[in-house]
Amino acid sequence: MPAEAVARAIINQLPLFILDVRNSSDYDNWKIEGIRVESVNIPYFDLLEGVDSALPLLPTDNRRVLVVCAKEGSSQFVAEQLVALGLSNIYFLQGGMKAWSEHLEPVRIGALESGGELYQFVRLGKGCLSYMLISGGEAAVVDPLRMTDVFEEFAKQRGVQIKHTLDTHLHADHISGGRRLAENNGANYWLPSKDAEDVTFHYHPLDEGNQITVGNTRIAIQPIYSPGHTIGSTSIIIDGKYLLSGDILFVESIGRPDLAGNASDWADHLRTTLYDKYRALSDELIVLPAHFGKTTELGEGGKVSARLGDLYATNPGLNMGNEDAFRLAVTTNLPSQPHAYQEIRKVNMGFIQPSAEEQREMEIGPNRCAIHD
Repeated sequence: MPAEAVARAIINQLPLFILDVRNSSDYDNWKIEGIRVESVNIPYFDLLEGVDSALPLLPTDNRRVLVVCAKEGSSQFVAEQLVALGLSNIYFLQGGMKAWSEHLEPVRIGALESGGELYQFVRLGKGCLSYMLISGGEAAVVDPLRMTDVFEEFAKQRGVQIKHTLDTHLHADHISGGRRLAENNGANYWLPSKDAEDVTFHYHPLDEGNQITVGNTRIAIQPIYSPGHTIGSTSIIIDGKYLLSGDILFVESIGRPDLAGNASDWADHLRTTLYDKYRALSDELIVLPAHFGKTTELGEGGKVSARLGDLYATNPGLNMGNEDAFRLAVTTNLPSQPHAYQEIRKVNMGFIQPSAEEQREMEIGPNRCAIHD
């Protein structure tokens, strides 16, 4: 079963049972989840002498059973053993968890006033969200991931040329594809200047006052300086309707300020952005974050979004009593930091150029950009 089929099952809330044969520590840290996904973990080495011990744990109804491992080989072996015992509806995950981590599922967010469209790319295995704005034969990609071929193929299918790539901030949980995507397509790469003081490459400053247009219909992308997750974090408003909030505001949490070692200094910036600058925006804006933490945040068709006014009523990060309580919440007892986040920052600054396989290994595991799990 390819990763795409697993993604569609989760988005469409279809029943799926997973037998994960990775080591228990890997399973506990990161696994495939969904509203109607049930899973058990039996390490592969416990099944080498036979898979009979797994049988009592498998469903007796007609649900599909998906065997999962890191790269594919172990899960294929176990799946074949289960089939040999007479079981049906047994599958293994093609490409393993590495393929799951890299799959992007495009979801249409909606139309734009001047005839364009906005799409969200959902990386279910990592909780990352990218965006493509299409208008007048041109496209802009916001927070693109390193799987640049996905964005290029999507643009090709729709007959548009990628003219701009933008990062809302210097990412620490995944490797940006912004520069490479821009280079491959002769596009402009935009990055907030306050996050780019030490980078080794050319960029266009994604700063307030700079206006970016896409296509003949001149869809304006309006940057708003909104520090806190990083000192340069910059939100984007499209069409006066959509707020691309980067890692500042999520559907069920808010961004963490500690990934560059400046939690104490940036906590005040984060509160000002969320409690003052964002509060002054229209409640009707549709918030489109750069990450999500749980599959419960997936809405209709798999999209991750929320009305800003609703988040001020439901999001715990927007409802902390006073400044002291806020500072304590965003600087202490935070979830574990993203895997290899310091090395990922170096890649995104241009300091190191790891191989493709090294980049995959850097990104293994869930995103941890929020203050809540």
